[in-house]
Amino acid sequence: MTHAPNTEITPEILLRAYAMGIFPMAQSREDPEIHWVDPRRRGVFPLEGFHISRSLRRSLLRPDYTVSVDHNFADVVAGCADRPETWINPQISALYSALHDAGFAHSLEVWSGPDLIGGVYGVTLGGAFFGESMFSRRTDASKIALAWLVHRLRAGGFRLFDTQFLTPHLASLGAQEITRQTYHRLLGAAIETQAKFAPEGYCPYPSLISSMGASGSSG
Repeated sequence: MTHAPNTEITPEILLRAYAMGIFPMAQSREDPEIHWVDPRRRGVFPLEGFHISRSLRRSLLRPDYTVSVDHNFADVVAGCADRPETWINPQISALYSALHDAGFAHSLEVWSGPDLIGGVYGVTLGGAFFGESMFSRRTDASKIALAWLVHRLRAGGFRLFDTQFLTPHLASLGAQEITRQTYHRLLGAAIETQAKFAPEGYCPYPSLISSMGASGSSG
């Protein structure tokens, strides 16, 4: 982890950092400084290997939620930061809002009626999606968000879904850990690929998402 003076960071520099395989984090919400991170071990989602257990499939097929894309980016970032410990400080929020305005950062929202109950956001560059954070205010809401996101990335021709780090939660859904060298090789190929976060004619629905990674697990 290396320190980056705040005055040097712009959305353009942030995109160049992603292309180099590094990403920003703050030590806490109150920390005014941003640090660049290039982990020795990197978490990724193989796009063809997302794991949907029977319990998640039931949640995906429930009629009491809806999904939107880029409908409320700022509230998704705020939801991700709404926890006792977070690496999302005000400057990071502002930087990603600028990337969203420029078309490089996207959010996927999960709703129950008018209530935002979960979501995920990240950055796109070529055929790479850099997942930044997710949140859940109801059981399985973040898993639902990830399932819809993975399906969208596959439909849009993406080749890499970077999760930064591997957590037990992500591993249960099929995420894996790879070396820095392998990650940089995959990244180089992905950012040279043309992909679309909103592919033409794409119209997903719950049963389509739920059949993406069928599993016999009772999960």
